[in-house]
Amino acid sequence: MISLTDTQKIGMGLTGFGVFFLFFGMILFFDKALLAIGNVLFVAGLAFVIGLERTFRFFFQKHKVKATGFFLGGVLIVLIGWPLIGMVLEIYGFFLLFRGFFPVVVGFIRRVPVLGYLLNLPGISSLVDKVGESNSMV
Repeated sequence: MISLTDTQKIGMGLTGFGVFFLFFGMILFFDKALLAIGNVLFVAGLAFVIGLERTFRFFFQKHKVKATGFFLGGVLIVLIGWPLIGMVLEIYGFFLLFRGFFPVVVGFIRRVPVLGYLLNLPGISSLVDKVGESNSMV
């Protein structure tokens, strides 16, 4: 069993609330206040979960500079007040940053009973296979 420190537990909560606020902000037609709160909570939660030093190392690796620029630039643009443009940049940066995790996530979801069945349907399977194949690990 994995034991989490109190800081990591707080980070999980912050990240969860951040994802919730981001999702809720998009549901409410890109409400800039909710998206800004979600962005701040998500990034702060990530720093709490993996630690400040590892967060900086993750975001500022040489091969991830472009992805980090898009992600953090999108966060900044949302904070300035242009939520639609900021979220497009942020989502693009997120996919570039975390594309190494996608094969692991797809493999895990395929083992979940109902979701695995849905991912193996003919039209969805080819799309998921493309998302799930990645040559670059984290």
